[in-house]
Amino acid sequence: MKIEYTGRNFTVSPAIKKHINEHFKKINTMLNGASRAHVILSVGKHHRHLAEIVVNWQDQSLTSKADTNDMYVSASQAIDKLHKQIIKVKGKIIDRSHHAPSVSTVAPSPVPPVEPEKDAPRIIRSRRYTIKPMTPEEAVMRVEESADQFLVFRDAETERLGVLYKRKDGNYGLIEP
Repeated sequence: MKIEYTGRNFTVSPAIKKHINEHFKKINTMLNGASRAHVILSVGKHHRHLAEIVVNWQDQSLTSKADTNDMYVSASQAIDKLHKQIIKVKGKIIDRSHHAPSVSTVAPSPVPPVEPEKDAPRIIRSRRYTIKPMTPEEAVMRVEESADQFLVFRDAETERLGVLYKRKDGNYGLIEP
């Protein structure tokens, strides 16, 4: 990584460069692929020492600032803030890659689903049924045995689909197309 230094009302000494380079070593491994960092060191009113670091990493621009009475402390604090930002950004990247979108969002169905109104009843698909050929009498026996209130079956004689359901009066209804 290339580090550029700029001093405003301050001459950047080799000692401060060495100090910043040593602190950058601990985050340099996390920034595998950072092209450059720009360190701006300035002295303001009342002997306030400001250290600002701008790092261009992948498509991110990370910036941190620290302001104290000592330039070495300001530089260390700015690098620590930058380290926290890098951890946060890398965590978001990792989370985004590990929580990939479902196939239905990546390749949606050709017909977009119609969004129901808030109070309108919805269709909830619960399970699939196997349609077996049987007589209506056999279908009645199957409905009595199961907890379901209906049965979809194929009439063994006519090969047509039929729906047998329990009525409220205790009888059975048969729907045939």
